[in-house]
Amino acid sequence: MTTGNITEIQRCSFNDGPGIRTTVFLKGCNMNCAWCHNPETIRHTKDLHYYVGNCIGCYKCVYVCPCKAHKKINGEHRFFPNLCVKCGKCAAVCYAGAMEMSGTQMGVEDVMQQVVQDKPYYIDSNGGVTISGGEVMCQIPFALELTEACKAENISVGVETNMHVPFEEMKPLLDKIDLVMCDLKIFDNAEHKKWTDVENTLIKENIKKLDELGIPYIVRTPLVPGATDSNENIKAIAEFLKDAKNMMYYELLNFNPLGGSKYKSLSRKNVFADAKPLPKSRIQELKEIAEAYCTVRVE
Repeated sequence: MTTGNITEIQRCSFNDGPGIRTTVFLKGCNMNCAWCHNPETIRHTKDLHYYVGNCIGCYKCVYVCPCKAHKKINGEHRFFPNLCVKCGKCAAVCYAGAMEMSGTQMGVEDVMQQVVQDKPYYIDSNGGVTISGGEVMCQIPFALELTEACKAENISVGVETNMHVPFEEMKPLLDKIDLVMCDLKIFDNAEHKKWTDVENTLIKENIKKLDELGIPYIVRTPLVPGATDSNENIKAIAEFLKDAKNMMYYELLNFNPLGGSKYKSLSRKNVFADAKPLPKSRIQELKEIAEAYCTVRVE
């Protein structure tokens, strides 16, 4: 049975597609966006979070750590990430939530046990399941099996994807899902590579091919201060989308600063640590620019 590397299953979600949804977050991404608010989903391997403010000084982690990454020094707990092998033994005994692992191998049946619990809510709200990430297309076999299992239960399935995978690899999954929510973050190729580590030529080509499939889809741009939120960028993306036949709408997503604590817990640099969400007036300006070319929504 195919298993998936999963960071979280979030029930009663309202932000990952229409209606009430269960969002399955897969671990591992083929891009490295500098502003990612789920940095624990970027790497394909396990991550260990250390939320220092939650530590109660019980020192159980010190006693179970096989590599001495946890130490008691001058009556205080100290964690040394460079010594950690991410075995997860400390997280297993940390009841205060100071140490947490990201990345669990789960089978489709394990995921479905949680998914089906909210089936009545999906039906009443026209919701369903959203497979997100990380990047869904990094785990296509698992996503495909999970989609088929949902369909067997008459549960609608959507995916959130960056579309940075050869189209022929994605198509078996795209043929089975009900909604695609894809990102076009930056229109300029060089700027896209600067902020995400990859070029966007393939993404643009795939969005055009997706439009030909007839599947309902939404294109989204996160409004990241100083990176994606220029008038020129939004105009270029909206103009690119103006002839789309099956796009439901173009969505502008205000900057999400909530990943800051995760960067600290992972001892990673947060390039946008001081960035703030855009004011409503600025979002309205960008919305009006895009509306000259296509239908726009703001989240």
